[in-house]
Amino acid sequence: MKHFEMARPTDLKEASSLLGKDLGEARLLAGGMDLLGELKDHIIEPNRLVNLKSVRNLDYIDPKGGNLRLGALVTLTEIAGHADIRKRYTALAEAAEVVGSPQIRNIGTLGGNLCQRPRCWYYRDEHVHCLKKGGNHCFAVNGQNQYHAILGGGPCFIVHPSDLAPALIALDAQVKIVSAAGSRDVPLEKFFILPAEDPHRENILQPGEIVSEVSVPEPEAGVKSAYLKQREKESFDWSLSACAAALEMDGRACRNARLVLGGVAPAPWRAAEAEKALQGKTIDEAAALQAAEAAVRDATSLEHNGYKVPLTKAVVQMAILKAAGA
Repeated sequence: MKHFEMARPTDLKEASSLLGKDLGEARLLAGGMDLLGELKDHIIEPNRLVNLKSVRNLDYIDPKGGNLRLGALVTLTEIAGHADIRKRYTALAEAAEVVGSPQIRNIGTLGGNLCQRPRCWYYRDEHVHCLKKGGNHCFAVNGQNQYHAILGGGPCFIVHPSDLAPALIALDAQVKIVSAAGSRDVPLEKFFILPAEDPHRENILQPGEIVSEVSVPEPEAGVKSAYLKQREKESFDWSLSACAAALEMDGRACRNARLVLGGVAPAPWRAAEAEKALQGKTIDEAAALQAAEAAVRDATSLEHNGYKVPLTKAVVQMAILKAAGA
């Protein structure tokens, strides 16, 4: 690991200034679960780490005033165990409780989970100069690609590793981004970008910008939500496929739906056609299956990840039924 300076700002403006204008010069440290891995594997070699934990009052959960407000440093354990979140924002609590292991959830933060880098083994190999690291080739295209994207891929085929992101997007969350110049609020759905826009980044953060808060609107009456994740092993593992479902129900009928997939695309993937398939329908196995089929209609598999298509269809169907209580 390269030697680096550790900076401890006292507020977000100072933290932004310390990050500077060069993404490679400094990196933000929150829980550190992902960052330390990248440092040890020489994937990144910044000259400075900016410790966000020295900034006070970024670890709050505030369910009052209509919107749920979450500070960027709130831990996954705190989210998963919060009674109000479990009751009114169920998908978010369910997503938080399936991240990693208890030890990781005790340290890992909301902001870190949203901003973590991909787990692609070509990206994580310090000896491979892939497209995401400034090379000219995505080695997953013709290589070992069993964990890679079936939706939205190209020219890079990573999948976004966040569990919280699909749940928060399904719940129509916004993210607050701050810098030395001020702040801006962005729908979380617009926070993530695809490789076709920029293969080197996964989100819209510019140099010096920091995620400080996520806010979630109070669910409309009748909204029920759920998160379902399929992984290779039940212990510490990332998603092979996941689905967050938020359904606005009128009895057994669905007025509106928001379905967001994880583990299958380079960004959390909104299944718009599947949402349309549910509108006005009584939620039962047949309706959920129809929506699930719509969710994977445009899927394109690589040589080794074709199994993700039927797997995702099953995950979407089960997530819909789980959210509806069917």
